Amino acid sequence: MLEFVQYIVFSTLETYAMFYLALRTFKIDIFNKEIIFSSLIMAFFSFVLRDEYNLIELDVLLQFVLLTCFLWLLLRIHLFYATIITGITYQAYSFIQTMCFFIMEQLGVFSLKSPYSMNIMTFVLQIISALTAISAAIYIGKKRLGFDFVPDKQEGKVQIHTRDKILFALNIPSVAIVMSTMYFIQNLSRFFILVPVTYALILYTYLHLSYQKDRSSYEHFSQ
Repeated sequence: MLEFVQYIVFSTLETYAMFYLALRTFKIDIFNKEIIFSSLIMAFFSFVLRDEYNLIELDVLLQFVLLTCFLWLLLRIHLFYATIITGITYQAYSFIQTMCFFIMEQLGVFSLKSPYSMNIMTFVLQIISALTAISAAIYIGKKRLGFDFVPDKQEGKVQIHTRDKILFALNIPSVAIVMSTMYFIQNLSRFFILVPVTYALILYTYLHLSYQKDRSSYEHFSQ
């Protein structure tokens, strides 16, 4: 029972951090009740898949789907953009966590052999990752950074341009790379640094295209 409670608490914290980062990045209002509710559900599904069935890759895929659905159905973000937001958020949070993971491993306080076991250092990693993501989100909010191109209503037809298609298509390698992290840890631990580097490259592509889309939308509006 204690193991279940610990997993739910720390997993909920991480998921909340992802939601918070996503919404601040795209200048969307924060709805704490909805976010906590969604985070608890996602944490429960994650516990069942990981602890009962050891299906880590399936859990990653399901979490991606659930995050997209909650952004779409609970927060009323258009499904197309909800998928893009999820992809960017996963890359950003995965980059943060794998960098924290790598630093802790280099310092000798974490073992690459048991990254997903439930122990004190795993919980420390989750706390550090979540607080880093929340801090980044707070900074983005205070500096009024982020993007404006995501509509705050589901109604209306989405005009899909080339940048939108690329942003959407990036979700495929994004999910694949997140799901392959476990393989790198178990079989290619010497090259683990390639994982956060790859996350950073895809995240840069996401952000660069988002910036261009945001700027083009603003220029079109100005005219």
